[in-house]
Amino acid sequence: MAVCIRMKKLGRAHRAFFRICATDKRAPRDGRVLEELGTYDPSVPETDARAIMNQERVAHWLSVGALPSEKVAVLIRKYGPNGTHLEQQKSALERLKAPKSVPQPGPAAPSRRKQAEEAAAAQAAAAEAPAAEAPAEGSEG
Repeated sequence: MAVCIRMKKLGRAHRAFFRICATDKRAPRDGRVLEELGTYDPSVPETDARAIMNQERVAHWLSVGALPSEKVAVLIRKYGPNGTHLEQQKSALERLKAPKSVPQPGPAAPSRRKQAEEAAAAQAAAAEAPAAEAPAEGSEG
């Protein structure tokens, strides 16, 4: 039996998710698998945290002659056994697990209604002030 390591598509429209599987070469893409070896989620914001693999099982299937697909070969080269991006992957996974930092809330912004009331009060006070300061014209003398 010819075994290949390829991705099995899951998820929904516009939100793909893949499982990296060891399958019979003749089986359909989303058909029966021999073993699931990991996952690949292209929507994860950290690029190096997108692919997660079971290193021992990937090494086993490669040792018995399983051929990876083109895309899976790239992932195995980066994140598989003796991968080139293992340290970056480890740090990316730690960053994703870390709690998100939320800035301290500042003073509350005044509401539009309160601002409108203050503006109306200021206009009313300004309208009354000139009337009180001006002397009556007919009372001079």
